[in-house]
Amino acid sequence: MMETLSLEAAKGVLLNNVIGRLGCADKRKTYIIPVLYVFDGKDIFAHSVEGMKINMRRQRPQVCFEVDEIENIRNWKSVIAFGKYQEINDSHQRLAAIKLFVARKIRLKTSERAIIPDTREATPHPFLLQNFKPVIYRIIIDEITGRYERTSN
Repeated sequence: MMETLSLEAAKGVLLNNVIGRLGCADKRKTYIIPVLYVFDGKDIFAHSVEGMKINMRRQRPQVCFEVDEIENIRNWKSVIAFGKYQEINDSHQRLAAIKLFVARKIRLKTSERAIIPDTREATPHPFLLQNFKPVIYRIIIDEITGRYERTSN
């Protein structure tokens, strides 16, 4: 039978995981994407490169964030956090956020295109000369809800 997670248990799910799904919308579409994240007990921190998802959140910062822990169809937990997207531009706050990622051993990945090419290639990688700066952001949480099911069979 499905039950409601306590706030502390829901925060525990957020603390124990590093992959979640972020939902955002503009006037035309809804967009849900998987993200690597860190939860500090209060806010959710993540990063990305500029593109459609960042532009959508800048226009409409209200977002939701979802994380699951699934053992099987009868044993699972699911948490949804509602909040507001906020970019972190202050250098001290960016460094603090990066330290959270480092502590969880999550490497900031700026783009698939920014991966260093095979050193055996004779020509330089076309994107190595460009400066890829990740957008580091937080979700300021307004509400957390969670459900779970646990059966012994």
